[in-house]
Amino acid sequence: MSDGLVKILDGNTFVVSDQRGDIEASLTDPTGLFAYDTRFLSTWVLTVNGERLNPLSVDDLSYFETRFFLVPGTGTVYVDAKLSVIRRRAVGNGFREELTILNHEDKPVDLTVRFEAGSDFADLFEVKDALAKKGKYVARVEDGQLQLGYERDTFKRATLISATVPARLDKSSLTFRITIQPHGEWATSLDVVTALSGYGERYERPTLARRGGRKSMEANLARWLDGAPRLECDWDSLRTTYRRSLVDLAALRFSPPVAGGRSLPAAGLPWFMTMFGRDSIFTSLQALPFTPELAATTLRALGDWQGTRVDDFRDEDPGRILHEMRYGEMTAFEERPHSPYYGCADATALYVVLLDEYERWTGDRRLVRDLEHEARAALNWLDEYADLMGNGYVWYQRRNEETGLENQCWKDSWDSISYRDGTLPGFPRATCELQGYAYDSKVRGARLAREIWKDPAFADELEKQAADLKRRFNRDFWVQDGEYYALALDTEGNQVDALTSNNGHLLWSGIVDKAKAKRVVNHLMGPRLFSGWGVRTMAEGEGRYNPIGYHVGTVWPFDNSFIAWGLRRYGFKEEAAQIAAGILDAAEFFEGRLPEAFGGYERTVTKYPVQYPTACSPQAWSTGTPLLLLRTMLGLEPQGDYLVVDPAPPIGIGHVALLDIPGRWGRVDAFGRGRVEVGQKEALRRQIRRGS
Repeated sequence: MSDGLVKILDGNTFVVSDQRGDIEASLTDPTGLFAYDTRFLSTWVLTVNGERLNPLSVDDLSYFETRFFLVPGTGTVYVDAKLSVIRRRAVGNGFREELTILNHEDKPVDLTVRFEAGSDFADLFEVKDALAKKGKYVARVEDGQLQLGYERDTFKRATLISATVPARLDKSSLTFRITIQPHGEWATSLDVVTALSGYGERYERPTLARRGGRKSMEANLARWLDGAPRLECDWDSLRTTYRRSLVDLAALRFSPPVAGGRSLPAAGLPWFMTMFGRDSIFTSLQALPFTPELAATTLRALGDWQGTRVDDFRDEDPGRILHEMRYGEMTAFEERPHSPYYGCADATALYVVLLDEYERWTGDRRLVRDLEHEARAALNWLDEYADLMGNGYVWYQRRNEETGLENQCWKDSWDSISYRDGTLPGFPRATCELQGYAYDSKVRGARLAREIWKDPAFADELEKQAADLKRRFNRDFWVQDGEYYALALDTEGNQVDALTSNNGHLLWSGIVDKAKAKRVVNHLMGPRLFSGWGVRTMAEGEGRYNPIGYHVGTVWPFDNSFIAWGLRRYGFKEEAAQIAAGILDAAEFFEGRLPEAFGGYERTVTKYPVQYPTACSPQAWSTGTPLLLLRTMLGLEPQGDYLVVDPAPPIGIGHVALLDIPGRWGRVDAFGRGRVEVGQKEALRRQIRRGS
């Protein structure tokens, strides 16, 4: 499955084009060359003798490089081209494009090769919301370059375009007039450079234009892959998905200026190539057994930008972990509050969860001691600032009414929180999973306080608070007539009683009473929530249920990975394996790259998962999903200086092994074997998924 767009990225920079390699962006079109939340190229169209080209194939060479094979149009349904055109593009501080044209005739050919170029310098928020620009555009030809610029007061951006073969330049194009001999070829390279301080400043050439640039990037990827555990199994598509996940996670490594050159996972392409609190934390949790260094950087970077004051414009409080950091024009002029913006109610508790889980895996007590102040501030935020109603629960309500997020939980679309009949509650809201995260953070914070910070009194207090929260939660959120947990409480203390996948996050957090766990699992795996591909975000039959509604019926792979982890926590191994099998089966249809979300239609009525039209892909926590599912399938849990392995693979997998798993134990191997002979796997697995 594909959205028809070609995407290449390298952390801070990405290019989205059509299948020809061309870019023709409208204001609301997410194609172009982007860096640091600005579109630096909105037009990049190649013509030969005035004709557009037709795509033959696209080679996905690497996450940062692709190659387009093209031919001129013929005007008929038959293609009998005498020329072929190859565009090889690699991203990194802009991009380098290597253009090669081959003449297949036995006589010379004269050609006019033209690149039309332009930039709207749109802020990513302007692209999403179709907003007009307020600054001044400049285009000029100087020093053999086409220089495109934008200025608004002190905010300056520029795109510099040059070629290795002389071209005729004007303010919107580069033109080459060439002759190619019989069966000969012609080539040039074009460098497109992004400049954050305008075209009057020094700039670096694209990475691939530098000596050894490609080898350096290839070596970096090779080191990344070699450092991850090696997967062996008899499920071919799982191996493909695993490698795709590792490569995409490498591509999504983002080095913001605030991180001191270190990398953390950006949230996703195209809208969220920046630092996020919630997304970076969840992805780091998923990837801990594979690349624990991501978690360390995430913890340090988010700690550096932890809230220090009360700021209503940014929804900031002391101790609060940021939601999102942006670098574009609208943020610079405070037309958006993202410098950074703190409007999420879950990242602060999850910060403590990640810190504890990181230490359990790595044994890195130094980082826990270094971040003691940040962790204590986060725990204090839960009690002093998040309890808006004074009843011991975590609530949210935006203070920035113009541009702040209404829903500050992971289901952050406007209609995601509703009663069973579909009506929406008022604000503030206390969603159920926020209480689970708070409970988990207090339990984990108590362990850190007792074992590492050497503060037993603080540990005792946190454990007392956690126990009280669990008791009250199981009383106030339990829907008696449905035997599941309400999605939220409203300001009157009434249950917002839609049945949703949030129940699975409660299992992961550990806040569910053991006596209630089986009934929660029955809902998660029942026909209203489980589609056969995965658990829907909202149960079929609820007032707002829609199988292609963003948070009201779609299946989110990330959501399912944490539900599976929760099922394992409460001992429901087979159910966790069933979720893993459904999501990993779906990954086959997406060529190993799970999207942000896909349709929640029942599997028996669709031969493949239905694509959600605007899903981010790749997206960090979807990329991390296969990694966490592997952890749940193998039952990997750190216990002191040892790694416990308790495998329960899905029915139909004969053998799965993860070799060289890094952690405080050094590197160890984990093995699992299913209940079916290898030769029976494929037929039986498909039979089981169809409910036969």
